[in-house]
Amino acid sequence: MEEKPLDIEILKDAVNALGNAIDEYSESLPDATVRRRDVLRSGVIQNFEVAYELYWKFMKKWLEINVEPNIIMGNTRRDFYRIAWENGLISDVKAWWAFHEARNRTLHTYSAMTAEYIFNKAIEFLPAAKKYTVDLENRI
Repeated sequence: MEEKPLDIEILKDAVNALGNAIDEYSESLPDATVRRRDVLRSGVIQNFEVAYELYWKFMKKWLEINVEPNIIMGNTRRDFYRIAWENGLISDVKAWWAFHEARNRTLHTYSAMTAEYIFNKAIEFLPAAKKYTVDLENRI
């Protein structure tokens, strides 16, 4: 079976959806009720979850295709990001590890404080994901 080439468009769609959610949240701030802000913040967090999952899986697939098929087998996620950095896919291992931790927090606990933390990480993730996408386009 022939392997499909990596499709960067799915990453662009995910990062655009996250950007749109952040913009909608920001634009609503002056007049939004607490309820509306909470709903919009939840939308940002959900778009962050989807985008993060797509990005790290894309990185994994890229490494498997371009470096070694089982390159991350037996490695931790922290090791994975180190390997991605060593291969020029990302420029900041600590930032991507923090995105991973934020994503995990959405699965295990949910409170207003956690939501605010994840929301802020989603905002930090947007430029990192955009940079990754541009850098990747230049390599493909």
